[in-house]
Amino acid sequence: MDQLVQSFLPDPSQRQGTAPLGRLRFLTCGSVDDGKSTLIGRLLYDTRLILDDQLATLERESRRHGTTGADMDLALLVDGLEAERQQGITIDVAYRFMTTPRRSFMVADTPGHEQYTRNMATGASNADLAVMLVDARKGILTQTRRHAFIAGLMGIRHVVLAVNKIDLVEFSQERFDAIAAEFRACTEGLDFSTLQAIPISARHGDNVITPSINTPWYNGPSLLSYLENIVVEQETLARPFRMPVQWVNRPDLDFRGYSGTVASGRVQPGDHVVVQPSGAAAEIRKIVTMDGTLPSAGAGDSVTLVLDREIDASRGDVLAAADTPVRVADALSARLIWLHDTPLMAGREYLVKLGTRSVPGTVSRIRHRIDVNTREAEHAESLGLNDLGSVELHLQAPIAFEPYADSRELGGFILIDRLTNATVGVGMIEAELHRATSITWQELDVDRVARGRLNQQRPAVLWFTGLSGAGKSTIANLVERRLHALGRHTYVLDGDNLRHGLNRDLGFSEADRAENVRRASEVAALFADAGLIVIASLISPYRAERARARARLPEGEFIEVFVDASVDECRRRDPKGLYQKADAGLLRGFTGVDAPYEAPEAPELHLRTADASPEELAEHVVAELRGRGIFG
Repeated sequence: MDQLVQSFLPDPSQRQGTAPLGRLRFLTCGSVDDGKSTLIGRLLYDTRLILDDQLATLERESRRHGTTGADMDLALLVDGLEAERQQGITIDVAYRFMTTPRRSFMVADTPGHEQYTRNMATGASNADLAVMLVDARKGILTQTRRHAFIAGLMGIRHVVLAVNKIDLVEFSQERFDAIAAEFRACTEGLDFSTLQAIPISARHGDNVITPSINTPWYNGPSLLSYLENIVVEQETLARPFRMPVQWVNRPDLDFRGYSGTVASGRVQPGDHVVVQPSGAAAEIRKIVTMDGTLPSAGAGDSVTLVLDREIDASRGDVLAAADTPVRVADALSARLIWLHDTPLMAGREYLVKLGTRSVPGTVSRIRHRIDVNTREAEHAESLGLNDLGSVELHLQAPIAFEPYADSRELGGFILIDRLTNATVGVGMIEAELHRATSITWQELDVDRVARGRLNQQRPAVLWFTGLSGAGKSTIANLVERRLHALGRHTYVLDGDNLRHGLNRDLGFSEADRAENVRRASEVAALFADAGLIVIASLISPYRAERARARARLPEGEFIEVFVDASVDECRRRDPKGLYQKADAGLLRGFTGVDAPYEAPEAPELHLRTADASPEELAEHVVAELRGRGIFG
């Protein structure tokens, strides 16, 4: 075999008698039906790590669900879900532990189907090495490239290319070399430290545990031998000390400690540390564990640090070496893998969870989508399920972080939908964006209270939301007329009117609609700051966007008004002919027809248009304002 792939291992025979290496965390990945589960089953079976009752169950399940004829189907050792066994595929991430005299392993078996790419990213997030399986008959596929790219993004630096089912191509060296060469070419630039290609047959065991007589042309190690002997660089101990605070440990009045797992570096009593993002400084007084005090602690150790003085530190803060503190920022650039069926839209607010800290944040911009085949950037207004992209994040509070290339623990984050609590994205921080940290708020002598007092009213934003045709604009107009007659200072922000000027550059994509609402909420907040009663009338279909508009105002100034009319009633009215166009397929993504509307769960005012006339409902709104003390 030519030097297509280099092995960075010493001769295994030279390592006999040396001390066992630490646990190796690896995952199996690749395209669907490339044999990932079968390979793990083979490793467990041939290393005699299967109990007798498990073996009996395997034989029974093989007769029921097996795909290998009279042979035992070793994949069933890992595919535990009934749906997996019936379909012969892996859906969820399956974790297995195995031990040999040389080493212990934690194995993550990840799914190959494109729709479960999110699960592969989950498995990759904690792995030191990836075993990338390729069917010798099919070669490198799109999902192979995608998994390799994700493995590189997730910080995996060691890869084994396991060319499986080599028996089905008659143990062809030519076929093996061609696949190895193609894989090496398509992963160039992914910064893998080691890359070893091994021809295997997971079903029959060739080159899995011991070298196979069927591949005399292959002189490299078996898969198990390689995994037992590879040295995974432990650079975390050499890096500066960092520990995210998981818990403030205060069992009584005489003890206060900060508990967590050391992410990198070492620490010992007498070391000076800072708490970030606050910057408060202290000295380590002692290191406490369940087994007593320690003279020092290093990366991976779970400890409680007691400081020489009480400082303001809480869950989510980071303790760092005082001479090399971590970075702090509220604006970041990042790589993002989108994991949800609903596309990512710029402008939507999510919960950003990095380590033990959670901060509300917005994906303010999608820079580009990344093509997994060419790794080239392409323009994108949204990211769909399993898409990879480069984005900009703006957070509501600064966080302590490090680039993902330097630290998985302080550079990796997840995005959480604030309404459903579902994890919708996983990201890797690249760098900080210089934004709010260099801009200060200019204080003014005349504030919103003074302006409102001059107008003899309190500022407020009436936010009318509801389906198109529900009557929002009609009622909003009547409310302003009534307030104007009472001498109140008002302004109506109508969604359609805004699109003639401020928002004329926006279309009707998901991202543009979110930006339309964002701009309207910013203008409403400015007008309220001027002391006005603002009447905003927009469909604003998503609760998260309305919640963000509410957050722009002081407590009590945002009044959500739900103008409630059924879709059927709005379709009957259809004042602008939009439902007719949507039903005819001429208008895509129309709210209430083929796009969702999330009704308010607890609006301040709920106007049911079927129960009263627009005039009566407008009077009800005015009465509510008077009752809240907005005006006398």
